[in-house]
Amino acid sequence: MSESPERPSTMPQNVDVVIVGAGFSGIGLGIRMRRAGYKSFVILERATDVGGAWRDNTYPGVACDIPSHLYSFSFRTNPDWSRMYAPGEEIWDYLRSAAREEGLLPHLVFDADMLRATWDDTESRWRIHTTQGDFTGNILVAATGHLTDPKFPPVPGLADFPGALFHSAGWDHSRSLSGKRVGVVGTGASAIQIIPEVAKIADELVVFQRSAPYVNPRLDRPFSESDRRLFRRDPSAMTEMRERLFWYGDYTFAARRLLPAFLQEARDRALGHLAAQIEDDELRAKLTPDYEIGCKRILSSNAYFPAMAQPHVRLETAALSSIEGSRAISAHGNSYEVDALIFATGFETYDLPSSHRVLGRGGRSLAEHWGDGGMQAYDSISVAGFPNLFLLNGPGTSLGHNSLIYMIETQIDHFLGAFEWWLSNGQPELEVSTRAEEAFGRELDRRAAGTVILHGGCSSWYLDPRNGRATLSWPDFAHRFRDQCEEFDPEIYTATA
Repeated sequence: MSESPERPSTMPQNVDVVIVGAGFSGIGLGIRMRRAGYKSFVILERATDVGGAWRDNTYPGVACDIPSHLYSFSFRTNPDWSRMYAPGEEIWDYLRSAAREEGLLPHLVFDADMLRATWDDTESRWRIHTTQGDFTGNILVAATGHLTDPKFPPVPGLADFPGALFHSAGWDHSRSLSGKRVGVVGTGASAIQIIPEVAKIADELVVFQRSAPYVNPRLDRPFSESDRRLFRRDPSAMTEMRERLFWYGDYTFAARRLLPAFLQEARDRALGHLAAQIEDDELRAKLTPDYEIGCKRILSSNAYFPAMAQPHVRLETAALSSIEGSRAISAHGNSYEVDALIFATGFETYDLPSSHRVLGRGGRSLAEHWGDGGMQAYDSISVAGFPNLFLLNGPGTSLGHNSLIYMIETQIDHFLGAFEWWLSNGQPELEVSTRAEEAFGRELDRRAAGTVILHGGCSSWYLDPRNGRATLSWPDFAHRFRDQCEEFDPEIYTATA
């Protein structure tokens, strides 16, 4: 692993652009700004290093479920990925190296949790209060993501559990699970990576499953030295691989449009994988989803089903409902004595904690602006009533079929177009209209209405439970996001000097 970034001795407090968050979005934007010659910006990060989710998630088996060459910047390809699906630490190191080698260290401020960001109508600037002092910027970019704040379910007795207890995004490496009785709550993307690893060392393992996931074969393999040598000598080989992976991902979106032939193809792949790996009829029935494929994120693993078939692993087909002392009790009333509980229960998504801290015109927060209607933004990046604010990896950007990095890069291009226009036109206040924001939201609702996300018979983190809207997901092919959202159009904005 590369050395941790060092904090510069001085940092400008007043800049053109304040970026909040040093994950893929913030680092990607910082790189592009530096390469374009822009230096009046800071990147505020609440933790002690860059990396976002790849810094925070250190659980056993953590890896990406998007191929490495697609889950990386197109403008900073990496010929040295170790495997088709890189482990989490390798992705974290990729971001740390990118920050260091692209000259971002003088722009980074660590331990700088954004306490409040307020638009100053008098000065036409954003005032950002952090745990490292106050900053002002003409433009604020919220690159805070939506898989950053771990969520625990409201389980009675949780606070009094005497054993080891932690979230998958806050793994406690000081607590050994070897020889222990372990409960894992959840069967999502993190859980299916954790479970095979914990099963190797635990004496007993119980998995609390609210709904069974669809799981595809994981077409993983290591890259040989000759592979990596080819990528170094001929970068176009990486570009060609990225293209193939991207268009295959977009091909799979057709199933999410509920097209029968594509749906059947997707079902056959996932359920065929289940049948090939689970011989026991009763267990296979428990592991068979009861909703349409694509309604939740489709996962990939070659190790999950074999782990579930081991004799010391128990599948509980109900949520964890309560804890009494060291006993974990399911909604079916089954009780398990456990020494440790691991919550792979996701993140705060529909009501982002950061949205309560960003205050636009009149002191109204993003959370208040969105209210019960849920998150939305014009081109998934701009919000009415919040001048000079741009959101990266915000509403309407999540994917279940392709790489989020593609979406982030599209938004970076949009922002750079806006920033260049802003610089060339007297640095005005740029504010999207309510009409434009709401029209874009209605268009996404219209597209989502024809997808499995709304008609697949499940609930998922893509949906806002307050209204049933798919506020987080992009309900179309990924390439259409770039077609629609890449270009900054000043005609949509009110520009006030």
